[in-house]
Amino acid sequence: MRLRALLETESLGLRLVGGEDELDRSVRGVMTTDLRDPSRYLSGGELVLTGLAWLHDPADAEPFVRTLAGAQVAGLAAGEAEVGGVPEDLVAACAKHRMPLFTVDEQVAFATITEHVVRQVSGERAGDLAAVVDRHRRMMTSGPAGGGPEVVLDLLAADLDLRAWVLSPTGRRVAGAGPAAVSGEPVAEVHQDLAGAHLAAMRSGRIGPHRTTVTAPTEPGCAPASTTYSLFPVSAPAEAAPRTPDVRESLLSDWLLAVEADAGDWPAERMELVHGVTQLIAAERAQRDAARTVRRRLAHEVLELIQGGAAPAEIAARLRVATPVLLPGLDASPHWQVVVAAVEWKGADFPPGPVAQALLEELLVGPAAGEQGGGDRIAVAHSGEEAVALVPLLSDPEHRNDSAVAVGEHVGAAGCAVPAAGRPLDAGGLLGAVRRPLTRGLGEDGRVTFGVSAAVTSAEGLRGALEEARHARRVAAARPGPVCASGHEELASHVLLLPFVPDDVRRAFTARLLDPLRDYDEKHRAELVPTLRAFLECDGSWTRCASRLHLHVNTLRYRVGRIEQLTGRDLSRLEDKLDFFLALRMS
Repeated sequence: MRLRALLETESLGLRLVGGEDELDRSVRGVMTTDLRDPSRYLSGGELVLTGLAWLHDPADAEPFVRTLAGAQVAGLAAGEAEVGGVPEDLVAACAKHRMPLFTVDEQVAFATITEHVVRQVSGERAGDLAAVVDRHRRMMTSGPAGGGPEVVLDLLAADLDLRAWVLSPTGRRVAGAGPAAVSGEPVAEVHQDLAGAHLAAMRSGRIGPHRTTVTAPTEPGCAPASTTYSLFPVSAPAEAAPRTPDVRESLLSDWLLAVEADAGDWPAERMELVHGVTQLIAAERAQRDAARTVRRRLAHEVLELIQGGAAPAEIAARLRVATPVLLPGLDASPHWQVVVAAVEWKGADFPPGPVAQALLEELLVGPAAGEQGGGDRIAVAHSGEEAVALVPLLSDPEHRNDSAVAVGEHVGAAGCAVPAAGRPLDAGGLLGAVRRPLTRGLGEDGRVTFGVSAAVTSAEGLRGALEEARHARRVAAARPGPVCASGHEELASHVLLLPFVPDDVRRAFTARLLDPLRDYDEKHRAELVPTLRAFLECDGSWTRCASRLHLHVNTLRYRVGRIEQLTGRDLSRLEDKLDFFLALRMS
């Protein structure tokens, strides 16, 4: 039963005061109280009815509502007979704690509401209780140690006819029987849209599940195809996490459960069952995290050796220990790549290094265990504010025996960025695997930057690869946007210098050259800046640029002349072309 259903039942006399966005909360019971602290009698999911007799002072409202929110009640309904209206302090407290607030008509007794809720909840329980108990029993014997998330999701499909997937925050499919899909929309983009919607909902602070609709184009003349999904956070049970941390600390690493259904009208038992599923998956996730301990330690040891100036022979010896862990059964030494990541949150009071480490582990992991080419094949450590990943590449797939597993088979398509065997990871593929979902989750206060090195063939090259990846990340950080990546191939060009130019110098340089053109474009819609960009990209060729912009050559000459007049520059001179080019790159 949902709060929305109670509000729509006219005989209950409920009027919504605040919390319209929370009306999809489940109601699992009802409690009438005038205690100032009713927490000992609350178990979560109740509709709390109160006559406000506890409200003696305006300051009483906030702690009362805070207590209800901490107990995860569904909503608060206040009778107005005693106080002649709901006080503004109570309205403000409910808005602060996202607590739905109702008033109860004076002609309706609390007993009427209580009887209605109990009757509805009891009816739902009577229909589903036996099946729920049986499903819980089978899930507890099947997962997490009895087959992992796949077994639990198979039970959901078989018993409740629910298709579900476990996804990473970047949209990588961790588990699920076949990919989620919308007709006409690529599978990877559907997964990324679901992950992005989940990240945005978690940032908003709303209580799950979060519902979203993915719409994809179909044949011309036909209505777009839409599929509704319910998104459940995969997190530890409440008793295992008594404090409420900053959601941003785990936002970019927590999994989600995507169910192809609208959970808005589910009975409470079905909702409890799916929440139980998320707890089993969370236990499986904890086991996988524990299994990464050895790889993390190896990465940290190698990183310390590199940064401490150790001899290549010492680094090579440590890599010989790491290789069997990362690529069991390999008969030849792999090549290596280094990926560096940094996560920035404005105003965060937690260290960013572990956050970046968890993100890289989720991003660079291969396809899910059990699939061809699957499993963790990377080692990530964090140092200061950044995370560093050692990515092994099979130098020659023919030099491995049958038990060796490829690093990964899909770049981006599986929601991960690990390259196929023998093919190095590139910054573009990494960016394509994360930009779509992470941009929604980062909001206005977050930023992620990546740097990717070239592949090196031995321990001697790792120190250079680390510096290369770090510098590439600094190049990415100099660019605008919440998610940026740069690779080693860019470090041979002019962009090598840009990260070291002070911000105020960059702003002054670009403003001096481009602001006159922007102001003119804003007043006259002359498109001088796009024209300048196209002219430079066409290497100053009048005919190619005019053709590209669909302009007559004389119109193009007029625009270029106006650019030169406004800026005092000469676009026939190499120096001025270079200045404009750099200004556009830094803008």
